[in-house]
Amino acid sequence: MYAIIEACGKQYKVAEGDVVFFEKLDVEEGKKVTFDNVVLVSDDGKVQVGAPYVKGVKVEGKVVAHGKGKKIIVYKMKPKKNYRRKQGHRQPYTKVEITSIKVATAKTTKTAEEKAEEKPVAKAATKTAAKTTTKKATTTKKEKVEE
Repeated sequence: MYAIIEACGKQYKVAEGDVVFFEKLDVEEGKKVTFDNVVLVSDDGKVQVGAPYVKGVKVEGKVVAHGKGKKIIVYKMKPKKNYRRKQGHRQPYTKVEITSIKVATAKTTKTAEEKAEEKPVAKAATKTAAKTTTKKATTTKKEKVEE
C-alpha cells in the first residue's frame, strides 16, 4: 500500500515504514504528524484518485529529526567588471518516518429499491411546488389588470 501526499508545496510518494525528508515543519522531534492532503491511494491494485484530495484518508508519521541539507554554493560573476559574489546556503529539513496510512471504511450503500422510492417522492414535491408558484403568479397579474 502506498499513497501520494501533498505537503510543503510538493508531492511525495510514501509507504508505511518509509523515511521522508520534508521542508522544515514546525513540529518537535518525537511528535506525531498527520497529512490530510492525500492525492492518491493504492491498495493491492485498487487505486483511489482524489479530486483534488481523497476523502477519509490520512497518512500519519513521526518526526525523527530536524537538520540542514548539503551546502549549495551560489556564485555570481560579471566578467571584465571585477564583480564576484560567493554565497552558501543549507536548506533546513524535517526527517519523518511514515507510521501508517489510514483509509476510512466504505459507508453502507443503499439498495436500488430504496433509491427508487426516494426519487418519485422528491419529484412529486417539486411538481406541486411548481404548480403553486405558477398559480400565484397568474392571480397577481389578473389583479393588476382589474385595477
